[in-house]
Amino acid sequence: QVQLQESGPGLVRPSQALSLTCTVSGASIRDKLAYWSWIRQPPGKGLEWMAAINFSGSTYYNPSLASRTSISRDTSKMQFTLQLSSVTPEDTAVYYCARGLPRDRATGDTTRYEYAYWGQGTQVTVSS
Repeated sequence: QVQLQESGPGLVRPSQALSLTCTVSGASIRDKLAYWSWIRQPPGKGLEWMAAINFSGSTYYNPSLASRTSISRDTSKMQFTLQLSSVTPEDTAVYYCARGLPRDRATGDTTRYEYAYWGQGTQVTVSS
C-alpha cells in the first residue's frame, strides 16, 4: 500500500523559508511515469497545486509560485522536498504531498481526483 507522510515546521516566521519533506513508502519515487506533487489549501480556500517532480527528476512549477519554490528529491530516502522562500501570512495553509500531476498546471487549480495517493497533510502557520 502506497503511503505518503509530510513533515515540517508547524510555525514559520514571515520572510523565512519553509521546508517540507514527504516520505513515500510502498512505492518508489523512481517508479516509471510516477509524478509527485505538493498541494496546499489555505483556510477557506480551494486546493492549489504548487510543484511536482517526476520519476526521472524533472520538475514542474505553478507559475505564480515558481520564483519562490523549489522541489527536489532524495531517492535513497524515498523523499521529496518542497522549499518555499520569503513566506508571508498568505502562505498559511495545510500542505499535502500526493502522487500525480494536475492537468491545469498553468493556474494551479486542482482537485483531489487528480491524485492517486495523498498524505494526511500538515498545517503550516506563518506568523510573527
